[in-house]
Amino acid sequence: SFILREYSDDEDVIIAGLLHDALEDTDYTPEELEADFGSKVREIVEGVTEALHHERSLHSWSERKEMYLSALQKAPRESLLIAAADKIHNMRSIVEEYSENAALFVKDFTAPIDLIIEKYEKLQFFLNENLRSSIMDEFNHVHVEYMTFLKKVRSTNGNEKTKK
Repeated sequence: SFILREYSDDEDVIIAGLLHDALEDTDYTPEELEADFGSKVREIVEGVTEALHHERSLHSWSERKEMYLSALQKAPRESLLIAAADKIHNMRSIVEEYSENAALFVKDFTAPIDLIIEKYEKLQFFLNENLRSSIMDEFNHVHVEYMTFLKKVRSTNGNEKTKK
């Protein structure tokens, strides 16, 4: 939400930013979300939801990322803003937390490094093609740092799952 405030003054976007993981990480339903915050917030949040909480275990990490990209293709512009802000935060946090300990990153994130790189490259391409906002300057800057980090992890860690 703090990142979003720099790029939007729309209250529904800020609220949706706070709630962007609610449907995938909790038992909170889309109907409850709409009753509590309105249909616009629901639509924005659903646009950035990988899979509902009760469906998450039915899909692999890779499938959930593909579902996410598919949802973004149909989502309103506000959802794209939230996706960019969320990934800025995630990429920054990962680089800061794991920059000195690639082995811990490989342990904590079970998806193969090449697959992580592929999914983030697809997301970057999609957002650059579909989101006209100054948030993309920050997204692209952080994305370069994140890709550099992931490629360093791939080249320095002998763990087989980084190569699958």
